[in-house]
Amino acid sequence: MNNKIINWFKYASPQSFYPLAGKMIPWFWALAAIFGGIGLWITFFAAPTDFQQGEGYRIIFIHVPAAWMSMFIYIVMAGWAALGLALNTRLSGMMAQALAPTGAIMAFLSLWTGAFWGKPMWGAWWVWDARLTSALILFFLYIGFIALQAAIDDPRRADKAGAILALVGVVNVPIIYFSVKWWNTLHQGASVSLTKAPTMAATMLWGMLIMALAFWMYSIAVALTRVRAIILEREAHTEWVKELPEVKGTGQ
Repeated sequence: MNNKIINWFKYASPQSFYPLAGKMIPWFWALAAIFGGIGLWITFFAAPTDFQQGEGYRIIFIHVPAAWMSMFIYIVMAGWAALGLALNTRLSGMMAQALAPTGAIMAFLSLWTGAFWGKPMWGAWWVWDARLTSALILFFLYIGFIALQAAIDDPRRADKAGAILALVGVVNVPIIYFSVKWWNTLHQGASVSLTKAPTMAATMLWGMLIMALAFWMYSIAVALTRVRAIILEREAHTEWVKELPEVKGTGQ
C-alpha cells in the first residue's frame, strides 16, 4: 500500500505529470465526443416536448451541466490551490491556473443560457435573483483569479495570491446551490436531487446526465491540455523540458 501511495505521489512533480497528462488527453477528448453526441441526440430527437415550457426547455441540457461544472470546477480549483498552500507543490498552482479559464467559460455559458431561457419564461433576460446574482459573482471570482495571477510576474507569488482568493471565494458555491432554499427566488428548485426522486421524465434526466458527463470529460481534457502548456512555460529553463521532442522540434 505504501509503495502505491509513493508511486502516485511522484505525479505531483510536473516532470512526471506532463507525460501522464499527454496519455490521458486523447481518452478524455474521445469520451467527451461520445457522451456529447449521445447527449445532443437525446436533446434534439429523443427527449419529449415539455408540456409547460414547450421546446424552449431544451436549453437546460446545456444550461444545467454548465452551471454544475462552473461550481464543481471552482471547488476543484480551490482544492488544488489549498494543496499548493499547504504542501508548496508547484503542480498544484499550475492545475488551479489551468482550471480557471474553463470554469469561467462554464460560468459565462450558464449565465447566458439562463438568460435565453429566462426571457420567454420570466419575460426578462435578467433579474437580481439570489441564484443568478451568486452565479454572476462566481463568474467574477474566476475573472478575478485569472486577472490576479496575470498581474503578478513571479509564478509562485501569483499562485499564493490566487489561492487565497480561490479559498475566500469558495464560500459562494454553497450559496449558489442553496439559494433557492434559503430565499424566495424566481429561479426554480433543483429537478435532480440526491434525496428526492427526479421531477422530470426519465429521457430528459438521462439526456441531462449524459450531457453533464460530456461537459465533465471536456473540462478535464482542456484542463490537462492547458496545464501541459503551463508546465512547458514555467519549466522552460529545466533540462528535462529542453529535451522534450516537441520542444526540440521548435528549436527553443
